[in-house]
Amino acid sequence: MSTSRREFLQASTLLGFGATVPAFLGRTAFAAAPAGKSGAKDTVLVVVQLTGGNDGLNTVIPYKDADYYKLRPTIAIPKDQVKGIGKDMGLHPAMDATARLLNDRSAVCVVQGVGYPNPSQSHFRSMDVWHGASTAETLTEGWVGKALKAKPTAAFHLATGNESAPLALAGAPVRVPSVTSLEDFQLKMAAASGADKDAQKGVITNVAKAPASPGPPNNLLDFVARTQMNTYASSDKLAAVGKNYQPKVPYPATAFADRLKLAAQLIDAGIGARIFYVSLDNFDTHAGQGGVTGAHANLLQQLSDGISAFYRDLAERGHKDRLCVMTFSEFGRRAGENGSKGTDHGSGAPMFLVGGKVKAGLVGDHPSLTKLEAGNLGHAIDFRRVYAAVLDHWLGVDSQTVLGGRFDPTEVFDVG
Repeated sequence: MSTSRREFLQASTLLGFGATVPAFLGRTAFAAAPAGKSGAKDTVLVVVQLTGGNDGLNTVIPYKDADYYKLRPTIAIPKDQVKGIGKDMGLHPAMDATARLLNDRSAVCVVQGVGYPNPSQSHFRSMDVWHGASTAETLTEGWVGKALKAKPTAAFHLATGNESAPLALAGAPVRVPSVTSLEDFQLKMAAASGADKDAQKGVITNVAKAPASPGPPNNLLDFVARTQMNTYASSDKLAAVGKNYQPKVPYPATAFADRLKLAAQLIDAGIGARIFYVSLDNFDTHAGQGGVTGAHANLLQQLSDGISAFYRDLAERGHKDRLCVMTFSEFGRRAGENGSKGTDHGSGAPMFLVGGKVKAGLVGDHPSLTKLEAGNLGHAIDFRRVYAAVLDHWLGVDSQTVLGGRFDPTEVFDVG
């Protein structure tokens, strides 16, 4: 390829995509089957991390149990405001959207009493246990990263600001990109004016169209052309996705819902991504937690409304049966409220799974309020059993390879 030094320098300085552009775009974005075509219906997992330790007892509520109200004299949810979901259980009123999905006998599975043996009360340690799916002292790889290693596919960490990627994604064969919007995928141009940007795009296009240099591939310009042009074309495709996407239902005006909408855009675009990871923070409610209203209620409403809109949007686009959203938190809170009208670090707590193929309703029994473990709710279901179900029955990955042992999968999917 005959190219001047000036042209090379001009072209090479233009190939500065945002640091989060995933390498897979250049390989698979256009290879993925369009929606509705064979191969496009691979299952999708969206992991939602509730950071800080969600109070499970005010999320899934045993509202007919008198001990619940004795343990929580100021923050308990009154019986007449709980959203009943069967078996004398109900959801916090802020989770009305989730309750409606669940009472339609579709879309929502609530796994009660989830935890692990000898639970840690440390945010960092317990989160590492959930991320690594292991109680080993040293953890360097996460369960999602191991799953991606076993069955490589595209994945995204949908972040806010400078949020770092979680340990759960460590160990993947390629770095999972942390993105905040589809603008992260756009080609970054150094030029100030529109005319100059068009000229720079032209340089890149001409480089790609030119024949490769004869001989071994040791020409740097050849390397740039080979490795970047597909990504450039794919970034244009993703930019178009952002411009053309019109949600089928309105999303709440929250940052959490915005990240779920971004996931919906990427799923519906058919680019081949199968795993998405997103966090919702501030569940460490030691003081002023609130009851029907307040800090915890606001978080639960963000969670419920966001996931409900996300599910309904994708359901109307034909993705209902390939979608599974799974929530988790590093631990629950203590059964009794503290002197600051909040709750302290606990253990057993519920998990939610939302999707067209989940086993709708309650799974497992609610932890006893009379057999507390040092003030904490006990657990009956090891969280790795839920992971095993997701790995074996949803992602098609051998759970023993990822979890380092055999965990009997919890029945959370409707396989009938």
